Amino acid sequence: MSLNQKKTTSDQLDRSTESMRVMADSEQTILEEMLRLAGLRPTRQRVAIARLLLDGRHRHVSAESLSSEIQASGVHMADGTVYNTLNQFTNAGLLRRVTVHKEYCLFDTNVEHHHHFYDSDADCLIDIPADQVVLERLPNAPDGNEIQSVDVTINIRPRR
Repeated sequence: MSLNQKKTTSDQLDRSTESMRVMADSEQTILEEMLRLAGLRPTRQRVAIARLLLDGRHRHVSAESLSSEIQASGVHMADGTVYNTLNQFTNAGLLRRVTVHKEYCLFDTNVEHHHHFYDSDADCLIDIPADQVVLERLPNAPDGNEIQSVDVTINIRPRR
């Protein structure tokens, strides 16, 4: 490889690196603005979690699985911070909490109305489109209350 070819390759790598940095800065700005619009201050931890969860993919995570994912990425964050941030994102409407049983819940990045299958053997949720669950009749809400929403979770297991 000639000296000119090496310089051209080096220049291309520099432009590519700069382009990736600009894209990362742009993503950072978008995530920070998304958090501000949701009423949350864009702290380093919130932006790091937003980067993992608010990328447009629909996923279901537990606080524990997200903590493991964060640790695997090389970022140190206390489990309590992860759990608190998931709750803050939920309260701000960025995530949806799906209570599976007792006090165990998963967090859903798809905040549109839909339902779930829950496979306890695999500890995973599977989305069900809202129009595939038909509720004929709901009971009246107790006096002084109104029904806010109906979330259906159908527990499943592999056939034996």
